[in-house]
Amino acid sequence: MAADAWTPVISMAGVALGGALAYLTQRTTQRTADRAEEQRRAAALTEERRAEQIRTVLEFIRCALEAEGVAHARPSRWEVGDEWYVTARPAMDGLRIAEKGVELLCAPGMHAPTTAYARALNQAVWQERDEGSLAERLEPFKAEFLAVARRSLT
Repeated sequence: MAADAWTPVISMAGVALGGALAYLTQRTTQRTADRAEEQRRAAALTEERRAEQIRTVLEFIRCALEAEGVAHARPSRWEVGDEWYVTARPAMDGLRIAEKGVELLCAPGMHAPTTAYARALNQAVWQERDEGSLAERLEPFKAEFLAVARRSLT
């Protein structure tokens, strides 16, 4: 009779051990899957942020080139409301907005060269021209901005 009592106990111990092992296996598998999913999400978020930064830098470059074109087209005399001003004002507003986008979305090291380039463009558009080529005055600011942008986005 004692042998008959051990059979259900051993059977129950086997079921309990099997259940515990199944639980541990499922838990380990779930934790591994959760970690993999978290790594996938982090990689996707990083890639989304990088793509957004690239779009922001490209928008700033587009606006800077537009402002540079406006600066080159600037007449020696202009007044608020004339044809050149009607083109220049939205171009410079767009440049300012794009500059703030770079400040907001890109690495902190990009802010100073972006601001310096935007200020140089602003002076080229609105201030009286000094002697020398406009391109030569803007080139150092543009080169610094592009170098920092390239380093930041790699």
